[in-house]
Amino acid sequence: MTPTLRIAIVGAGAIGCTLAARLVGSGQPVKLLARGDTLATLKRDGIRLSDLQGEHHVRVTASDNAHELGEQDLIFICTKAPALPAVLAQIPPMVGPHTVVVPVVNGVPWWYFHGEGGRFAGQPIKALDVDGQLARALDLSHVIGCVVFITAQCPQPCVVESRNPHLMIVGEPDNSLSPRLEQLRDVIERAGIEARSTDRIRDSLWTKIIANLTSNPLSVVTGATLEQLYGLPELRELVSSTLHETLLTAAAHGARVSIDPHTFLELGAGMGAVRTSMLQDFDKGRPLELAAIGDAVLELAEHMAVPMPVTRNIIALARFRGAHPTPQGA
Repeated sequence: MTPTLRIAIVGAGAIGCTLAARLVGSGQPVKLLARGDTLATLKRDGIRLSDLQGEHHVRVTASDNAHELGEQDLIFICTKAPALPAVLAQIPPMVGPHTVVVPVVNGVPWWYFHGEGGRFAGQPIKALDVDGQLARALDLSHVIGCVVFITAQCPQPCVVESRNPHLMIVGEPDNSLSPRLEQLRDVIERAGIEARSTDRIRDSLWTKIIANLTSNPLSVVTGATLEQLYGLPELRELVSSTLHETLLTAAAHGARVSIDPHTFLELGAGMGAVRTSMLQDFDKGRPLELAAIGDAVLELAEHMAVPMPVTRNIIALARFRGAHPTPQGA
């Protein structure tokens, strides 16, 4: 029997609320660190999740004060990458000697070169951590890597809709199969989410990075859904170019990514009329996760002298689009 743990989730967006609802439904109490209108909604209405397993309405303890939430056994960080500096500065009161911190964040993680060894051991990802703030904010011995395959949307705060299966892959940065890793996998699995532990977490990271990089920036440029990006011939060609450039970069860094391009494109088109998370952020005028999803991959490619001309141009266009949104009614 899985013991009851002190679990906190930082960030009450689509992924954070999905994870909270599933965990509470499994009998694990959850605390959320949130703020503003989202915090008020959590306290008043709780979380409503509609997914393939039904309708879920749960109540959680929520606060904007990490001291109030207290020390935790397990912390899931479910925020966008641009929010990480502020988030990591907030959570120290929640981190004890044995606390496990699981960043559930898109793109290349800031801890990528931690624990793996090799000639880049300990180096920061400069696109994510220019001044070393992230590296200083949290002792990386607390971190377990995570790759999340959950597509979800929030039509309104703390109300989540998800129409695809949930999957989370977890792994130690040093590739060990530790007892705490197995406990984490068990907690997630008991919450009704398919969970896998791995001794090669970077392989899974690259699979998700490829999914994000082939879809998110181009969706901002075009406004296209996953079905259109991976299905329409004129967009599919651009997606294929980004796919192959990113596969070369992953291989150069020693990752084993088992992707059949044709099957990958078919699966992407089969996701339906889903708007990527970056396109949703663009629609709402929020910062785009281009540093983690795009710039960091270009940085890793430069380490290995792998050219990524198509990907680089799409990222540049997405950055321009994000900085110059089309006026309403134009």
